[in-house]
Amino acid sequence: MMSKLLVIAEGRDGALRNVSFEAIAAAKKIKSDAEIVGVVLGKDDLEDKANELIYHGADRVVTIAHEKLQNYTSEGYGQAVLAIVNDESPDGIVMGHTSIGKDLTPKLAAKLDTGLVSDVVDIEVNGDRVEYTRPIYSGKAFEKKIITDGLTFVTIRPNNIPILDRDESRSGDITTKEVDVADIRTIVKDVVRKASKGVDLSEARVVVAGGRGVKSADGFKPLYELAEVLGGAVGASRGACDAEYCDYSLQIGQTGKVVTPDLYIAVGISGAIQHLAGMSNSKVIVAINKDPEANIFNIADYGIIGDLFEVIPLLIEEIKAVTVEA
Repeated sequence: MMSKLLVIAEGRDGALRNVSFEAIAAAKKIKSDAEIVGVVLGKDDLEDKANELIYHGADRVVTIAHEKLQNYTSEGYGQAVLAIVNDESPDGIVMGHTSIGKDLTPKLAAKLDTGLVSDVVDIEVNGDRVEYTRPIYSGKAFEKKIITDGLTFVTIRPNNIPILDRDESRSGDITTKEVDVADIRTIVKDVVRKASKGVDLSEARVVVAGGRGVKSADGFKPLYELAEVLGGAVGASRGACDAEYCDYSLQIGQTGKVVTPDLYIAVGISGAIQHLAGMSNSKVIVAINKDPEANIFNIADYGIIGDLFEVIPLLIEEIKAVTVEA
Protein backbone atom coordinates (compact mmCIF):
# COMPACT_ATOMS: atom_id res chain seq x y z
CA MET A 1 0.00 0.00 0.00
CA MET A 2 1.27 3.48 -0.89
CA SER A 3 2.52 5.60 2.00
CA LYS A 4 0.58 8.75 2.78
CA LEU A 5 1.80 11.98 4.37
CA LEU A 6 -0.40 14.86 5.50
CA VAL A 7 0.85 18.43 5.12
CA ILE A 8 -1.01 20.93 7.29
CA ALA A 9 -1.01 24.27 5.47
CA GLU A 10 -0.98 27.60 7.24
CA GLY A 11 -2.43 30.82 5.93
CA ARG A 12 -1.90 34.46 6.69
CA ASP A 13 -3.61 37.57 5.32
CA GLY A 14 -5.67 35.54 2.87
CA ALA A 15 -2.77 33.57 1.37
CA LEU A 16 -0.73 30.51 2.24
CA ARG A 17 2.59 31.02 3.98
CA ASN A 18 5.71 29.83 2.16
CA VAL A 19 6.43 27.34 4.92
CA SER A 20 3.36 25.39 3.74
CA PHE A 21 5.11 24.77 0.43
CA GLU A 22 8.37 23.99 2.22
CA ALA A 23 6.47 21.38 4.22
CA ILE A 24 5.38 19.72 0.95
CA ALA A 25 9.01 19.62 -0.19
CA ALA A 26 9.99 18.14 3.19
CA ALA A 27 7.31 15.47 2.87
CA LYS A 28 8.68 14.56 -0.58
CA LYS A 29 12.14 14.17 0.95
CA ILE A 30 10.83 11.98 3.76
CA LYS A 31 9.12 9.60 1.35
CA SER A 32 9.56 10.37 -2.34
CA ASP A 33 6.93 7.86 -3.49
CA ALA A 34 4.32 8.77 -0.86
CA GLU A 35 0.98 10.36 -1.61
CA ILE A 36 1.11 13.94 -0.32
CA VAL A 37 -2.24 15.10 1.00
CA GLY A 38 -2.56 18.80 1.76
CA VAL A 39 -4.86 20.06 4.51
CA VAL A 40 -6.41 23.54 4.31
CA LEU A 41 -8.56 24.94 7.10
CA GLY A 42 -10.51 28.18 7.19
CA LYS A 43 -13.88 29.84 7.00
CA ASP A 44 -14.44 29.91 3.24
CA ASP A 45 -12.80 30.45 -0.18
CA LEU A 46 -10.32 27.62 0.24
CA GLU A 47 -10.16 26.39 -3.35
CA ASP A 48 -7.42 28.79 -4.48
CA LYS A 49 -5.25 27.82 -1.52
CA ALA A 50 -5.88 24.15 -2.24
CA ASN A 51 -4.80 24.62 -5.86
CA GLU A 52 -1.61 26.35 -4.72
CA LEU A 53 -0.71 23.29 -2.66
CA ILE A 54 -1.20 21.10 -5.72
CA TYR A 55 0.87 23.44 -7.89
CA HIS A 56 3.67 23.09 -5.32
CA GLY A 57 3.64 19.30 -5.21
CA ALA A 58 0.62 18.01 -3.26
CA ASP A 59 -1.19 15.09 -4.91
CA ARG A 60 -4.58 15.98 -3.49
CA VAL A 61 -6.05 18.31 -0.88
CA VAL A 62 -8.69 18.04 1.84
CA THR A 63 -10.37 21.26 2.94
CA ILE A 64 -12.55 22.00 5.96
CA ALA A 65 -14.54 25.22 5.93
CA HIS A 66 -16.15 26.30 9.21
CA GLU A 67 -16.86 29.69 10.75
CA LYS A 68 -14.95 28.63 13.89
CA LEU A 69 -11.83 28.06 11.79
CA GLN A 70 -11.63 31.64 10.53
CA ASN A 71 -8.96 32.37 13.14
CA TYR A 72 -6.61 29.86 14.70
CA THR A 73 -7.45 28.19 17.99
CA SER A 74 -5.80 24.98 19.09
CA GLU A 75 -9.20 23.50 19.93
CA GLY A 76 -10.76 24.24 16.55
CA TYR A 77 -7.76 23.28 14.43
CA GLY A 78 -7.11 20.26 16.62
CA GLN A 79 -10.61 18.88 16.07
CA ALA A 80 -10.45 19.48 12.33
CA VAL A 81 -7.01 17.91 11.82
CA LEU A 82 -7.82 14.91 14.00
CA ALA A 83 -10.94 14.28 11.93
CA ILE A 84 -8.80 14.18 8.77
CA VAL A 85 -6.18 12.00 10.43
CA ASN A 86 -8.87 9.51 11.43
CA ASP A 87 -10.19 9.41 7.84
CA GLU A 88 -6.84 9.26 6.07
CA SER A 89 -4.77 7.14 8.50
CA PRO A 90 -1.52 8.76 7.29
CA ASP A 91 2.00 7.47 7.86
CA GLY A 92 3.17 10.95 8.74
CA ILE A 93 2.25 14.59 9.34
CA VAL A 94 4.37 17.60 8.39
CA MET A 95 3.83 21.23 9.38
CA GLY A 96 5.81 24.45 9.67
CA HIS A 97 7.58 25.25 12.95
CA THR A 98 5.70 28.52 13.34
CA SER A 99 3.85 30.00 16.29
CA ILE A 100 0.78 27.99 15.24
CA GLY A 101 2.80 24.85 14.54
CA LYS A 102 4.54 25.06 17.90
CA ASP A 103 1.19 25.35 19.66
CA LEU A 104 -0.83 22.82 17.68
CA THR A 105 1.54 19.92 17.01
CA PRO A 106 2.42 18.94 20.61
CA LYS A 107 -1.28 18.75 21.42
CA LEU A 108 -1.96 16.63 18.33
CA ALA A 109 0.97 14.37 19.17
CA ALA A 110 -0.42 13.84 22.67
CA LYS A 111 -3.88 13.07 21.29
CA LEU A 112 -2.40 10.63 18.78
CA ASP A 113 -0.07 9.10 21.39
CA THR A 114 2.94 9.61 19.16
CA GLY A 115 6.26 11.43 19.20
CA LEU A 116 7.16 14.70 17.53
CA VAL A 117 10.43 15.90 15.97
CA SER A 118 10.23 19.68 16.05
CA ASP A 119 12.21 22.51 14.46
CA VAL A 120 13.77 20.37 11.72
CA VAL A 121 16.30 22.21 9.54
CA ASP A 122 17.46 19.33 7.33
CA ILE A 123 16.28 15.90 6.21
CA GLU A 124 18.64 13.18 4.96
CA VAL A 125 17.55 9.83 3.54
CA ASN A 126 19.93 6.89 3.77
CA GLY A 127 18.18 3.85 2.35
CA ASP A 128 15.14 3.18 4.51
CA ARG A 129 16.40 5.45 7.29
CA VAL A 130 15.37 9.10 7.46
CA GLU A 131 17.49 11.41 9.63
CA TYR A 132 16.06 14.69 10.92
CA THR A 133 18.51 17.41 11.94
CA ARG A 134 17.42 19.97 14.53
CA PRO A 135 19.29 22.61 16.56
CA ILE A 136 19.74 22.27 20.31
CA TYR A 137 21.26 24.43 23.06
CA SER A 138 20.01 27.63 21.43
CA GLY A 139 21.57 26.72 18.09
CA LYS A 140 25.06 26.01 19.46
CA ALA A 141 24.81 22.33 18.46
CA PHE A 142 22.72 20.03 16.29
CA GLU A 143 21.26 16.59 16.85
CA LYS A 144 19.94 13.98 14.46
CA LYS A 145 16.71 12.15 15.16
CA ILE A 146 15.55 8.89 13.59
CA ILE A 147 11.96 7.66 13.89
CA THR A 148 12.03 3.89 14.25
CA ASP A 149 8.36 3.22 14.97
CA GLY A 150 4.99 4.92 14.87
CA LEU A 151 3.73 7.98 13.07
CA THR A 152 6.25 10.34 11.44
CA PHE A 153 5.36 13.72 12.90
CA VAL A 154 7.68 16.67 12.21
CA THR A 155 7.69 20.44 12.09
CA ILE A 156 10.17 22.25 9.86
CA ARG A 157 11.85 25.58 10.46
CA PRO A 158 10.98 28.16 7.76
CA ASN A 159 13.59 28.97 5.10
CA ASN A 160 15.51 25.70 5.39
CA ILE A 161 13.83 23.23 3.00
CA PRO A 162 13.81 24.53 -0.62
CA ILE A 163 10.36 24.84 -2.18
CA LEU A 164 9.60 22.70 -5.23
CA ASP A 165 9.07 24.50 -8.51
CA ARG A 166 5.53 25.79 -8.91
CA ASP A 167 3.78 24.00 -11.77
CA GLU A 168 0.28 25.13 -12.76
CA SER A 169 -0.08 22.12 -15.05
CA ARG A 170 -0.29 19.82 -12.02
CA SER A 171 -3.75 18.63 -11.05
CA GLY A 172 -5.22 16.77 -8.14
CA ASP A 173 -8.49 16.10 -6.34
CA ILE A 174 -9.80 18.69 -3.92
CA THR A 175 -12.36 17.32 -1.48
CA THR A 176 -14.34 19.12 1.19
CA LYS A 177 -14.90 17.46 4.54
CA GLU A 178 -17.69 18.40 6.91
CA VAL A 179 -16.64 18.58 10.56
CA ASP A 180 -18.70 19.79 13.49
CA VAL A 181 -16.23 21.98 15.34
CA ALA A 182 -17.73 22.13 18.81
CA ASP A 183 -16.88 22.96 22.43
CA ILE A 184 -14.58 25.85 21.57
CA ARG A 185 -13.69 27.57 24.83
CA THR A 186 -11.66 30.31 23.13
CA ILE A 187 -13.19 32.64 20.55
CA VAL A 188 -11.01 35.03 18.57
CA LYS A 189 -13.15 38.02 17.64
CA ASP A 190 -10.47 40.18 16.07
CA VAL A 191 -6.77 40.03 15.25
CA VAL A 192 -4.67 43.17 15.64
CA ARG A 193 -1.10 42.86 14.44
CA LYS A 194 1.65 45.18 15.60
CA ALA A 195 4.19 43.64 13.24
CA SER A 196 5.44 45.74 10.37
CA LYS A 197 3.65 45.46 7.07
CA GLY A 198 5.23 43.70 4.14
CA VAL A 199 7.41 40.60 4.23
CA ASP A 200 6.78 38.15 7.05
CA LEU A 201 9.81 38.34 9.37
CA SER A 202 10.01 34.59 10.03
CA GLU A 203 9.98 33.80 6.29
CA ALA A 204 11.96 36.76 4.94
CA ARG A 205 14.96 36.00 2.74
CA VAL A 206 16.58 39.24 3.89
CA VAL A 207 16.40 40.58 7.46
CA VAL A 208 17.72 43.95 8.61
CA ALA A 209 17.86 43.94 12.41
CA GLY A 210 18.57 46.85 14.73
CA GLY A 211 19.92 46.89 18.27
CA ARG A 212 20.51 49.45 20.99
CA GLY A 213 23.04 51.12 18.73
CA VAL A 214 20.15 52.44 16.63
CA LYS A 215 19.55 54.78 19.61
CA SER A 216 15.86 55.61 19.03
CA ALA A 217 12.65 54.75 17.25
CA ASP A 218 13.58 57.28 14.57
CA GLY A 219 16.88 55.43 14.20
CA PHE A 220 14.95 52.48 12.79
CA LYS A 221 13.72 54.49 9.80
CA PRO A 222 16.90 53.93 7.73
CA LEU A 223 16.63 50.20 8.51
CA TYR A 224 13.10 50.11 7.10
CA GLU A 225 14.33 51.87 3.98
CA LEU A 226 17.21 49.41 3.58
CA ALA A 227 14.86 46.46 4.09
CA GLU A 228 12.49 47.88 1.49
CA VAL A 229 15.13 48.22 -1.23
CA LEU A 230 16.32 44.69 -0.47
CA GLY A 231 12.80 43.23 -0.39
CA GLY A 232 13.28 42.13 3.20
CA ALA A 233 11.89 42.58 6.69
CA VAL A 234 12.99 44.49 9.78
CA GLY A 235 13.83 42.78 13.05
CA ALA A 236 15.33 43.83 16.37
CA SER A 237 17.31 42.68 19.37
CA ARG A 238 15.66 42.44 22.75
CA GLY A 239 17.68 45.45 23.86
CA ALA A 240 16.07 47.59 21.18
CA CYS A 241 12.62 46.31 22.14
CA ASP A 242 13.24 46.88 25.86
CA ALA A 243 14.33 50.44 25.06
CA GLU A 244 10.99 50.91 23.26
CA TYR A 245 12.62 51.68 19.93
CA CYS A 246 10.24 49.17 18.31
CA ASP A 247 7.54 46.65 19.11
CA TYR A 248 8.32 43.25 20.63
CA SER A 249 6.77 41.60 17.58
CA LEU A 250 10.10 42.35 15.83
CA GLN A 251 12.25 40.69 18.49
CA ILE A 252 14.71 38.06 17.27
CA GLY A 253 16.49 35.80 19.74
CA GLN A 254 16.09 33.12 22.36
CA THR A 255 12.89 34.70 23.71
CA GLY A 256 11.76 36.02 20.33
CA LYS A 257 11.58 34.77 16.76
CA VAL A 258 14.11 32.42 15.20
CA VAL A 259 15.02 33.38 11.63
CA THR A 260 17.23 31.77 9.00
CA PRO A 261 17.30 34.21 6.07
CA ASP A 262 19.69 34.14 3.14
CA LEU A 263 21.04 37.51 4.31
CA TYR A 264 21.00 38.89 7.86
CA ILE A 265 22.22 42.46 8.40
CA ALA A 266 22.86 43.19 12.09
CA VAL A 267 22.89 46.94 12.68
CA GLY A 268 24.10 48.29 16.00
CA ILE A 269 23.77 44.86 17.63
CA SER A 270 26.48 43.80 20.07
CA GLY A 271 25.86 40.08 19.67
CA ALA A 272 24.59 38.78 23.01
CA ILE A 273 24.25 34.99 23.08
CA GLN A 274 20.48 35.31 23.48
CA HIS A 275 20.24 37.21 20.20
CA LEU A 276 22.62 34.88 18.37
CA ALA A 277 20.33 31.97 19.27
CA GLY A 278 17.69 33.47 17.00
CA MET A 279 19.79 34.25 13.92
CA SER A 280 23.16 32.47 13.96
CA ASN A 281 22.02 29.94 11.35
CA SER A 282 21.45 32.67 8.75
CA LYS A 283 23.24 31.83 5.53
CA VAL A 284 25.17 35.13 5.24
CA ILE A 285 25.60 37.53 8.17
CA VAL A 286 26.70 41.14 7.77
CA ALA A 287 27.48 43.13 10.91
CA ILE A 288 27.55 46.93 11.08
CA ASN A 289 28.90 48.28 14.36
CA LYS A 290 31.28 51.06 15.40
CA ASP A 291 32.75 48.87 18.16
CA PRO A 292 35.41 46.61 16.58
CA GLU A 293 35.30 44.36 19.66
CA ALA A 294 31.57 43.66 19.37
CA ASN A 295 30.79 39.95 19.71
CA ILE A 296 28.62 40.01 16.57
CA PHE A 297 31.80 40.17 14.44
CA ASN A 298 32.78 36.70 15.70
CA ILE A 299 29.99 35.07 13.70
CA ALA A 300 29.65 37.58 10.86
CA ASP A 301 30.71 36.64 7.34
CA TYR A 302 31.26 40.33 6.57
CA GLY A 303 31.86 43.18 8.98
CA ILE A 304 31.64 46.94 8.59
CA ILE A 305 33.17 48.98 11.40
CA GLY A 306 31.58 52.39 11.30
CA ASP A 307 28.70 54.65 12.28
CA LEU A 308 25.49 52.99 11.11
CA PHE A 309 23.95 56.39 10.38
CA GLU A 310 26.68 56.95 7.81
CA VAL A 311 26.95 53.37 6.52
CA ILE A 312 23.24 52.60 5.98
CA PRO A 313 22.54 55.60 3.67
CA LEU A 314 25.60 54.67 1.59
CA LEU A 315 24.38 51.09 1.30
CA ILE A 316 20.91 52.23 0.26
CA GLU A 317 22.39 54.55 -2.35
CA GLU A 318 24.61 51.84 -3.81
CA ILE A 319 21.83 49.22 -3.86
CA LYS A 320 19.47 51.61 -5.62
CA ALA A 321 22.16 52.41 -8.17
CA VAL A 322 22.79 48.73 -8.88
CA THR A 323 19.03 48.11 -9.13
CA VAL A 324 18.63 50.94 -11.68
CA GLU A 325 21.54 49.62 -13.77
CA ALA A 326 20.08 46.12 -13.75
